Formats: sequence, C-alpha cells, structure tokens
Amino acid sequence: MFPIPCILFAGGKSSRMGEDKSLLAFGGFSTLAEFQYDRLTQLFEYVAISTKTADKFDFKAPFILDPEEVDYAPSAGFVSAFRALKSERIMVLSVDTPFVDETVFKALLDVDNEELDAVIARTANGSHPLCGIYHRSLSEEFERMMREGDHRLGKLLASHATRYVEFNEEEPFANLNHPHEYQEAIVRFNALNR
Repeated sequence: MFPIPCILFAGGKSSRMGEDKSLLAFGGFSTLAEFQYDRLTQLFEYVAISTKTADKFDFKAPFILDPEEVDYAPSAGFVSAFRALKSERIMVLSVDTPFVDETVFKALLDVDNEELDAVIARTANGSHPLCGIYHRSLSEEFERMMREGDHRLGKLLASHATRYVEFNEEEPFANLNHPHEYQEAIVRFNALNR
C-alpha cells in the first residue's frame, strides 16, 4: 500500500462527454467513480473523492467538497484537499483515466523528494497534471489561483520545482472525454479482463 493520500478528481463539467462522466458505468460498477475508488483503495492507504457535490454518488467514500463559491476548477479541488488533509503531499488522479496503474504511481513516488513541489507524469503527447504528486508547498499558490480564477496547472508547474516522469506508453493516460473514447475504453477494459 502506498503511504500517501490519493485524491480522485471527479468534479469536472464533462461538457465534451455531454453527461457527467464520473457517473458512467464502468468495469462492472454502476459508476466510473466507484470503479476508480474501489481499485485505488487497494493501492493507497487513504483515498478520497474531490467533487462539487457528494449527493450524486450512491456509494460510501470520503468526499472532499469544492468551496461552494467556485465554479468547476481543479484549483478548488487542490485547495479543499490541502485544507482537509494534514498530509504534506497528495497523489492526484482524474476520474476519467481508468488505466493508470500501480506501476505509474510507483514510478512517480520513486523520484519524489522534499525539495520538489510536484512530480507529474509525461508522455510524448504532453504532461498529465492530474496524474501526479503535489506538495503542500503549493497550497498558497492554489489558494491564489482559486481566488483569481486562474486554472492553468501547466503554468503553475512550469514556475515551480516540478519533476516530470517520462512514460513511453500513451494508453494508461487516455482520457475519457468524448462518448467514442468511453466506448473504446469499455472494449479495452473487457479485452484486458477476459
């Protein structure tokens, strides 16, 4: 078990999907959020779900709610997570990346150290800011970003002590943003779990 809290980000708008993707059925579970929560609790000592409202979920889990006055923004999730937890660092994962596995988390944790502000997964297609480790050293900056409506995680990471971990495979980081990507992910999941 990884001794770092893992925060599953499930508070996005899902505008490209056309419906809340965290509530789509996946992997034998009634929702993608529950599938992710179930598998992450087998890897991490503590898992919580960052969301705007917990009412939409029909399973038990620790929920960390975004501040009410904030529209959909990842910075709000970071602010709430650091306010709610005492941990000096958190692992974050977007709800719509169901193929990020234990080897990815281990690779990120293996290079993390106290001198860093963040450790982020990166592939040839670019960095994946919602798959990485964030340190409390960034919490004041997240508070500022939330106040100012600044949601550019890439800019934040570029101006702080961030280590990028390169991965050759794109597949684990595939986001389920559009309906066809969701359908492809179901086919892929079923093929992997025959």
